[in-house]
Order: sequence, then structure tokens, then C-alpha cells
Amino acid sequence: GGPVTSSRLRCQVAGLALPNPVGLAAGFDKNAVALAPLSRAGFGFVEVGAATPLPQPGNPRPRLFRLTEDRAAINRFGFNNEGMEAIAARLARRPRDAVIGLNLGANKTSSDRAGDFAKVLAGCGAHLDFATVNVSSPNTEKLRDLQGKAALAALLAGVMQARAALPTPVPVFLKIAPDLSEAEIDEIAEVADAAGIDAIIATNTTLSRDGLKSRHRDQAGGLSGAPLFEKSTRVLAQLHRATGGNIPLIGVGGIASAKDAYAKIKAGASAVQLYTALVFGGLSLVREIATGLDQLLARDGFVNVAEAVGQGREAWL
Repeated sequence: GGPVTSSRLRCQVAGLALPNPVGLAAGFDKNAVALAPLSRAGFGFVEVGAATPLPQPGNPRPRLFRLTEDRAAINRFGFNNEGMEAIAARLARRPRDAVIGLNLGANKTSSDRAGDFAKVLAGCGAHLDFATVNVSSPNTEKLRDLQGKAALAALLAGVMQARAALPTPVPVFLKIAPDLSEAEIDEIAEVADAAGIDAIIATNTTLSRDGLKSRHRDQAGGLSGAPLFEKSTRVLAQLHRATGGNIPLIGVGGIASAKDAYAKIKAGASAVQLYTALVFGGLSLVREIATGLDQLLARDGFVNVAEAVGQGREAWL
């Protein structure tokens, strides 16, 4: 099957025509090895990677922990991937009828981490529908420091230069952490706007461990899944307010049902992504969420998903 779609679910996000707003988050298919089957799983769009310029093994194992009681996971992979050349070769053979993006990362040992993002975009951009600048993974030491105003502005300028040199420039997204103050969120909104970023993905995994029950709760790394839902949705709503709704937002973090996806959209997301819930619910969850979202939009009288974006934002602020 192809993507779930309907007149209500079809949407335009950052210039991309999506059959539905339910996407796959980065990290699931790091090396772009499953593009064809993933593009048939019902998703409206698929993000692969993160890719770094050079191949790297990532952090020592064990580095992934399932927190079953919390419907969550903790990972400290550290951008393990086969490098941009191997990934670009697979992207070159990608299905053409799907919307596919790549998450850009930096090598752990790089002397110019900011430059790595531009390098991966230059190497893979010809095969992409969008690219995401990932400065929000907690698993590469000091990477999150690149979210600071001056560092981020410089990094994005380099990425935008690389984009301008592509045969066909693609939309560039920025993925942010949930562990940000309101002042930091305002700053990121300002820098993203000035740089001409096409969309912001909110959010990556969290370092917070509030209210977890599982025995793995104190493992180092980024926490994803159900416990991230409230925190990431609050950041999303704050970001929607900070951007004045002028930059499309993609809501990620703890989505496990159509109700969750709908809540993100009403908080300010034009589209959503999931990953951890697939561990517990399987790939059939994708169609379930898209179909359920269609029904919720119909129930509330929205002709199109775009009409619902941000309609429930104030509840989160």
C-alpha cells in the first residue's frame, strides 16, 4: 500500500506536498537501507539518518534501553552510521513517489562540527526532498552547544550556502531539543527566521527523567516515548507563539495515537513524526494514526488539517 490520504489529510508543509502529515522521525533508518518499504508503510513523509561526513561506530554498547513500563526508550547511539557516501548512494536509488528527507549530523572527532552539516547536505542534497540540521542530539558531547545564538547563526549560514549550490535547493529544517528555556526558544525562533529556515522540528529526546518507573531510568542518553509527550508539546506551543506561526513546525515526542498526533497539531504542528511508539505498537500504528486523525478532524468540522494547526495552543502555555 501507499500512504493513507484524504482531502482532509493532504497538506503543504514548507513547500512539500504531503499525502498526510504523519512522518517517520530520524534514527529509525539511519543508513537509508529501507527506503522502499518505509515509503509504503503509510507515512506521509520519511526522514532517514542521521548521516555524518565520515562513517562512525557510535558509542559503546549497550546503548539502547527499552523502558516498557514507561512506554519509552533511552538511547545513546551517538550518530552511528555508515557515512554520507554510502547513504548518498542509497538515496540515489530512492523511490521517487515518496517524500524523503535526511537528518544531518556531525562527526564526533570533527575539527569543524558546524561545517559537517553543510558537507553532508552538499554530498546528499541532490537526492533529497528536505534536510534537517540536527544540533539537538544529546549523545554527541557538546553538540547541543551549537543551539546557542551565535553558533547556530554561523552554522546555519554555512548550511544555507551549501543549499544554494545544489542543483535544486531543498527545504532545510532545524531540529531542536526539548530541554530549552523560553528565552532560548525565543532566540532559536529569531535565528531560524533570520537564516531562512523552512521548518522547525520540535523536539529531539530529553535528558530529563521525571516520573519514570523502569529499572533503566537512570541510563545516560536521550529519553523518547510517552514521557516526552507533555514536555515536547509545551516546547512546540511556545515555539508556535515565538514564531507567530510564520515557520511551519513539525511535532515529535511521545506520539502513540491519533489523539496524540491531533494534540500536537492543535498545539502548533503542521505535521508530526513518530518513532518510539512503533517499538510498542508496530508499523501498523502509522495507518491507524493517520486514519484516526482524519476522523478527529472530521468530527471537529475541519475541512483540512491546516485549519486545525495551533487551534489549541493556549492550553499548553
